[in-house]
Amino acid sequence: MSLNIGDAAPDFSMSDADGNTVTLSDFKGKRVVMFFYPRDNTPGCTKEACAFRDAYAGLQAKEVVVLGVSTDSAKSHTKFATKHDLPFPLLVDEDGATGTLYGCYGLKKMYGKEYMGITRSSFIIGPNGTLEKIYRKVKPEPHVADVIADIEALSADA
Repeated sequence: MSLNIGDAAPDFSMSDADGNTVTLSDFKGKRVVMFFYPRDNTPGCTKEACAFRDAYAGLQAKEVVVLGVSTDSAKSHTKFATKHDLPFPLLVDEDGATGTLYGCYGLKKMYGKEYMGITRSSFIIGPNGTLEKIYRKVKPEPHVADVIADIEALSADA
């Protein structure tokens, strides 16, 4: 499934680290930034999550919801969020079902080994539930600044 800007964002229901069910439709009327990342507590994922943490107050001021998604367990998410003071929900996609819907879960190769996993990707979902921006093969360092700039541009267009 290939997603494009303007498409309806695939709805989902996933548990957060506390076991609460989070559904995309819960955020109707708000802009959502959903970032998929491979693993809790790895260097790149930590940089990316902490960058979203550092930008969180500004994103909240714009009424933007931030959701992190990986295949890690709720227990792993809780440790990761606590260790790095992450203020936004980390959602559990253990079987990769939501990642598959968004086209960022599949076969990966590292050091000659093949395995199923998440490719670092992010999505800005508009208040009406459509995809406003899609980021594939994200690099953790400049990514959050790009997201903020794009949200400002999208907000100015509204």
